Amino acid sequence: MDKSTDRIEYETMLLGRHRYLSAPRLHPDGGHLDRSAYIVLRRLELDGPMSIGQLSEAFRLDPSTLNRQTSAMMRAGLVERIPDPEGGIARKFRVTEEGEHRLRAERLQNIQGLEKVLEGWSEEDTAAFAGYLRRFNSDIERLEGRPWPRPAR
Repeated sequence: MDKSTDRIEYETMLLGRHRYLSAPRLHPDGGHLDRSAYIVLRRLELDGPMSIGQLSEAFRLDPSTLNRQTSAMMRAGLVERIPDPEGGIARKFRVTEEGEHRLRAERLQNIQGLEKVLEGWSEEDTAAFAGYLRRFNSDIERLEGRPWPRPAR
């Protein structure tokens, strides 16, 4: 590995395998958010209600895949179908109170896990790392032509 891109490829491969950062964690009620539910809930949290078509476009997934995912999320009480608030024909998915609660709890666990990993890092190093990750993700989104919403700081 003599090029920086070789090292980045290897490190991103390792990052994807670290279960400590991405494994579902059990909640007191015995349930958990799997990766896809977490990501869909975060997107709905940031963008508001979305239809299957909009989710399909955002995630670059077949609508049937998203139908399965959202059906499971509805059964778990994480999302609900509502009429389009803008008057469109397609029904949209909105995060329920239970979904918001579970998402907040999962985010807190994720943040606490990251804080353990970054415990010995200075605030400057942590901020620089966050900036590089955002830049990296933004450049991928630019190449794909699909920007993702970012939470307000």
